[in-house]
Amino acid sequence: MCGIVGYVGRRTAAPMLVDRLDDLSYRGYDSAGIAVANDGVVVVQKLPGKIENLRAALAGNEPPGTIGIGHTRWATHGPPTQVNAHPHADCTGRLFVVQNGIIENFPGLKRELLERGHEFRSQTDTEVVVHLLEEYYDGDLMAAVKKTAARLQGSFALAFLAADEGRLVAVRYHAPLIVGVGGGENVLASDITAVLQDTNKVYVLENGDVVSVEANRIDVDTFLPERAKKPGERQLTIVDWRAEDVSKNEYPHYMLKEIYEQPRAVERTLQGRIKDGDLVLREMDLTPEQIRRLDSFHVVACGTAYHAALFGKYLLERVLRVPVTADIASEFRYRNPILSAKSLVILISQSGETADTIASMEEAHARGAKTLAVVNVRGSTLAREADAVLYTRAGPEIAVASTKAFTAQLTALILLACYLADQRKVDWPYGRDELLKHLLELPANLERTLEVTAPTAKTWGRLIAAGPDCYFLGRNVDEPLAREAALKLKEISYVHAEAYPAGELKHGTIALISEGTPVVSFMTQESVWDKMISNIHEVRARGARTFAVVREGGYGLEDLVEDVITLPAVPELFTPVLAAVPAQLIAYEAATALERDVDQPRNLAKSVTVE
Repeated sequence: MCGIVGYVGRRTAAPMLVDRLDDLSYRGYDSAGIAVANDGVVVVQKLPGKIENLRAALAGNEPPGTIGIGHTRWATHGPPTQVNAHPHADCTGRLFVVQNGIIENFPGLKRELLERGHEFRSQTDTEVVVHLLEEYYDGDLMAAVKKTAARLQGSFALAFLAADEGRLVAVRYHAPLIVGVGGGENVLASDITAVLQDTNKVYVLENGDVVSVEANRIDVDTFLPERAKKPGERQLTIVDWRAEDVSKNEYPHYMLKEIYEQPRAVERTLQGRIKDGDLVLREMDLTPEQIRRLDSFHVVACGTAYHAALFGKYLLERVLRVPVTADIASEFRYRNPILSAKSLVILISQSGETADTIASMEEAHARGAKTLAVVNVRGSTLAREADAVLYTRAGPEIAVASTKAFTAQLTALILLACYLADQRKVDWPYGRDELLKHLLELPANLERTLEVTAPTAKTWGRLIAAGPDCYFLGRNVDEPLAREAALKLKEISYVHAEAYPAGELKHGTIALISEGTPVVSFMTQESVWDKMISNIHEVRARGARTFAVVREGGYGLEDLVEDVITLPAVPELFTPVLAAVPAQLIAYEAATALERDVDQPRNLAKSVTVE
C-alpha cells in the first residue's frame, strides 16, 4: 500500500527521501511527493506517476533542509493526480501530513471542518487529518497529533511535519510504522526495507503509539486512553537483513532474483531447527501440555499465503490425524468461527501486517483460542501479538508477487507439522528419520529443480502468453499449487487463468476448454495419479494443449501431454515446495514475453495493510 518515509538529521533531506521512496516503490504506487523544511520554510514537490518523475523535477532544484517527509501513494480516495498526491498541507501552509491507511470517518470530519471555514484542495481522506491538526495546533506538534489521532476512525500510519519545529511526529494505528535509529539522524518508514541503507537498528511502533523524532532523540507516547500509563519505551530490534539483500544485483527483475534465492531461503528456514535428529523450534511459546490439549486447528491467511494455508490443512490432517480448516482471513473473521481455549489458529503472512489476518488473530484471541504466527518480518504485529511465532527467515521480498516467501512458508509448515507430531507423540508419515533427511535436502533439490525447470518454463510461458486463457489442474496437495500457479500468472502477466480441482471438470468447468486452450496439470501424488490421467484425457478430447508437472517416476504420459517438467523424487507431501518453481517461472516468462511490469503489476500492492 502507500509508503511513508521521514528523515531528520545532518544530511540534505530531499535526495535521501527520494531514494528511500524508491526503496519502498515495490509496495505499489501511483504518485510520489516530499516536503522539506528549512528555517521555517517548507518546500513541497509531488507528482503523479513514477518516482523518476519526482527525481527529475527536483534535479538541480533540491530544497535545502535536513528534515522532511515523503510518500508514495496507492490511490483509494480520488484518482492519482498531483493535487491528490501527498504530502497535504493545512490552510496556513505550515503543517503537512502523509498517510498510509484509510480514515473511515472522514466525511463527517470534513463537513465539520468545512463549516469551520477550512478550504480543501484534494479528494483524499488524508487532507482531513491535516486540517483537523490545524484546529489543535498551538506550537506543540506532539500534543496536537495526539488530539487529532483520537478523533480518527479506521486504520492509519501518519507522519507530520511542522514548519517551525525541528522534529517529526508520527502515529501508528493498525498500519505498520518503524523508526530507524542512526548516529545523529533518525528515519521514519512504513517498512524496514526503507531504512536498511542507513541502519539495521529499528524501533517497531505499537498500536496507538505517537512518536516524536529528532536527530538525537526519540520519544514515544500514546493517544489511546487505555494505554496512557504504559511506559513509552520500545525494544530496539537489530535487523539481520543487509542493504544488498534489497538490490537486484545482476537480475533484470526482483522477482527473478527472489525465485533463484529460494534454495537459500528454505535453507534459512531450516537452519538450526534440526539438531541431532530432533526438531528445535525455540520461538514456540506453547508448552507440550498446551499442544497436547488442542482439539481443533485453523489455518488463516490471504492471497499466496492462503494457498500455503490450504497446503497446511492437507499436511496437518495427514500428519496429526485431526480436523483442520483453512480460511481466507477476510472471511474467517466474519463467519462466526467455532473456537475455544483448545483451538489453535495458525496465521500466515509474509509481512506480519496484513490487515485481515491481524483482525483474524484478534477474533481468535477474543474467543479464547491460542494463536501461532508464521511470518517473515521480525517485530511485525503478528509476530508481537500472537501467542507463538515461527519465523520463515526468507529475507526481504521486494517483488509484489510472492515467491521465496511462499516456499519458506511451506517449509515452515512442514517443520511445524512434524514438531506438533513430536509434542503430541504421533507417528510421522514415511518415518521420522527419512523425513528429516529429506527436509535437510530440500535446498539442494530446489537448486536442481531450478536448473531443470528454467528452459521448459520459458517455452511454456511464452506459449501461454500468446493466448487469452490458461487452466491449471491438481488434486490433493497439488490443488493449492494449481491455485498458486493461476494467481501468479494473473497477477503479473494479466493473462486470464483459473485453477480447479481436477475432479470438478465435469461439474461445469470443462465447458471453458476449447481448441488450443493450454492446460497445465500438477501430478505429484501417486494416490491420485490414475485419476489425473483420466482428467487429462478429458481435456485433450476437447482440443486442449496439455502439459504436466510430475515427480520422478511418473508413467503413462506418452502421447498424452505435449511436454513434461520432472521434479526430483522427494516425499509426496514435500513436492509443493519444488513444484512452486515451475509455477513461478511460467508466470514470469509469460509476463516478460508480454513486456509487463513484473515487479510492480498494475493495481496491486505488496502488503495489504487496510481492509
